[in-house]
Amino acid sequence: MSNYIDPEKLDLEDRVVSINRVTKVVKGGRRLRFAALVVVGDKNGHVGFGTGKAQEVPEAIRKAVDTATKSLIEVPIIGTTIPHEIIGEFGGGRILLKPAEEGSGVAAGGAVRAVMELAGVDDVTSKRLGSNTPVNVIRATFEGLKGLRSAADIAALRGVSAEHLAE
Repeated sequence: MSNYIDPEKLDLEDRVVSINRVTKVVKGGRRLRFAALVVVGDKNGHVGFGTGKAQEVPEAIRKAVDTATKSLIEVPIIGTTIPHEIIGEFGGGRILLKPAEEGSGVAAGGAVRAVMELAGVDDVTSKRLGSNTPVNVIRATFEGLKGLRSAADIAALRGVSAEHLAE
């Protein structure tokens, strides 16, 4: 992977977004398990998420954190917000992410708020436009964040200077 981010070099913080009790009915009765959804980030442009399942909650969370550290992405941040508006889509989940003025804070619901805060985005507005299932909301948010491009990225793609784009 060319865009692999080494979790060892980052000071990662984790946040549990949801814990779900899953029951499997078998011949002898019910088998209980727990599914955890966790977001990790360094509050400096790196964020990842993961899911884990186990018979005990702490073990499910540990597995989710392990998965999350392997799925880190880099988020372009300009000042305290994102470079431009974008809609992230995954399955039935759609998330509108909009840059906000400095000082306005993170205007986002549960799952999106966790992702934005751990990514280090201090000012952003978001709206959930489809599914409200936490895992779909987070995946849609990540799709949106992956689609963000800074002015420098666009300038490099077009082979012009960033100042040229500002005109």
